[in-house]
Order: sequence, then C-alpha cells, then structure tokens
Amino acid sequence: MKKHLQLASWLLLLVASFQLQAMDIQVKNPHVRAVPPGSQVTAAFMELHNHGSEKRALVDASSPVSAAVELHTHTEVDGVMQMRRVSQIELPAGGVARLEPGGLHLMLIDLHSGLNTDTQVEITLTLDDGSLIELNLPVKRVHGHQGGHQQDSHQHH
Repeated sequence: MKKHLQLASWLLLLVASFQLQAMDIQVKNPHVRAVPPGSQVTAAFMELHNHGSEKRALVDASSPVSAAVELHTHTEVDGVMQMRRVSQIELPAGGVARLEPGGLHLMLIDLHSGLNTDTQVEITLTLDDGSLIELNLPVKRVHGHQGGHQQDSHQHH
C-alpha cells in the first residue's frame, strides 16, 4: 500500500511539473482565419509568451477540425514568398514568438468543413518537454494580406 501511495505521489508531482512548465507559456491574441466551405486549408495565429527562465519550443499541434496541423514559416525564394514547414518554433526564455500572417503560423490542412466566424476551433499545442496547451481559438475574418500572404496563393514545400 505504501509503495502505491509513493507511486501515486510521484505521478502527481510529475503531472504538476508538466502543468507548471506549460503555465510558463501564455497564449495571447489567438485566432484562426475564417475560410469558406470547400477550402482545404487555413492558418492559426497567436503570440506565445514564455515567462519561464528556460527556452522552450513548440514542436507539434493538432486539431479535430483538420487531418493535420503543421508548423510553418514564410521565406523568400528567388523573390517569391513561399511557405515552408518547420520542425519547431523557438520560444525564447522571457521572450515572445509571434505567429502572424507573413511569418510563423500553424497550418490546418485538409479541413473537415468550412470555418465560420461564429465558431471556435480546438487546437492542442505540444511543447518540447511533452507538456500540452489546450486552446479554443475564435475564428476571425482576416482582411487583406501582408507580405504577399494571400490564402489562395500559398505555395507549400
């Protein structure tokens, strides 16, 4: 019985440790770009503030509204802005990672349905230490485009 209590205490401490590390990361201004029915992709944007003393990294994301969620950035190749998949997004200690149009962002790929502005999208972020951040992001209409970023002209590589 004593061993079971010790194991349970250790597991609770481990879970609490992951939760505290994830709490060092604060998400601000999250939203998903609204898209019409029939669209297969959209993007999610937010600011990830790392209030901790150690650097972290966003290494994965998932959502029930799409078949896949990928971490992406925009880079200029021969004068043309192209989207590129990245393996992680750095979250510097005491710093901010901005996921925004024309820069780093999350791509939701193979959407199961269109996303209207009156809905919310569940997204789970996975950090490099295995901790999870569960979010409900509002769907917003994003007007115009920045830096050549336009929904229908993305080039994926």
